[in-house]
Amino acid sequence: MTVTATETPRVQPAVADPVLEIRGLCVAYGARRGRAVEPVLDNVFLDARAGEILGVIGETGSGKTTLARAVVGLAPVRSGRITLNGTPVTGLRGKALRELRRSGSVQYMFQDPLRSLDPDLTVAEIVAEPLTVSGLVDRGERAARVRHALEQVGLPAEFDTRTPGRLSGGQRQRVSLARAVVTRPRLLLADEPVSALDASTRNHVLSLLDDLRRTLGPAVVVISHDLGSLAGIADRIAVLYRGRVVEQGPSEQVLSDPLHPYTALLTASAPSVRQESGLGVARLRPSGPRAGWIRQPPDDACVFAHRCPFATDDCRTAPATREHGAARTAACHHASTWRAGLAAETP
Repeated sequence: MTVTATETPRVQPAVADPVLEIRGLCVAYGARRGRAVEPVLDNVFLDARAGEILGVIGETGSGKTTLARAVVGLAPVRSGRITLNGTPVTGLRGKALRELRRSGSVQYMFQDPLRSLDPDLTVAEIVAEPLTVSGLVDRGERAARVRHALEQVGLPAEFDTRTPGRLSGGQRQRVSLARAVVTRPRLLLADEPVSALDASTRNHVLSLLDDLRRTLGPAVVVISHDLGSLAGIADRIAVLYRGRVVEQGPSEQVLSDPLHPYTALLTASAPSVRQESGLGVARLRPSGPRAGWIRQPPDDACVFAHRCPFATDDCRTAPATREHGAARTAACHHASTWRAGLAAETP
């Protein structure tokens, strides 16, 4: 396999220009005792295209939600560039930011629908709110758009007058989704859209997201800590660890043949994708003596070195993000070799 280093890693299928482009994004919150804190996001490169679902996976604290918040101007961007529909939006403030939000071209599904839905408004009023604030359509068309959005997410007419407190968790998430798509956005950011739902409701909401991206054609970014939730709907997957994209590529390839040991740990811990990858937790150990075990890596080391069972002295320096084929990238010194040294699965 040919591997070449790149300064600006990109994963771009031969289709239309990206709706969302993120280039070298760094986000950090303030300082502590006069010293700059560790960036929440560090040199992130991502694309999201119309009609595609990009899954962003990582454990709690990896920077997933901060990534989505940075896109809509809710997180402080230290450096880098964010482009929506070809227009730079990095660091927008005041009137320019309000105009972006009123345009309805970007919508955000928050992680907790109960906290993000006004308890005093009815379902119809909640879904209509983006249209009311933006003034995108007149009052007559507004009612029709609301009804259509609720139909798209499978909520019958009798739900129009209910308030969030009278809805189940799955129904509240459908209302949140209807509110997000009523403006017919070009980009939809869904932050942990199914994390608090039972299995059957989770599958239904994921199917709704899949159907809506096909019928409405937005670029959809789904943020999750559960790889199994993304397996059935994501076209591409980006893996975040401590604020850095350690791997990204087509979902089938990432799930079945991970290039980064951290991705392998995620697949091994997800029962629904473990069999596809052939990686059990028991196998994620080196089969022979380790060349190095980096318990206290220096600041410029690989971010995963302190946890990686395959770490060597090479990992005391941060790996470049490299291309592996035409559509995959990984930031690992041993992306092409670590899997060859796995221990046999314990019966």
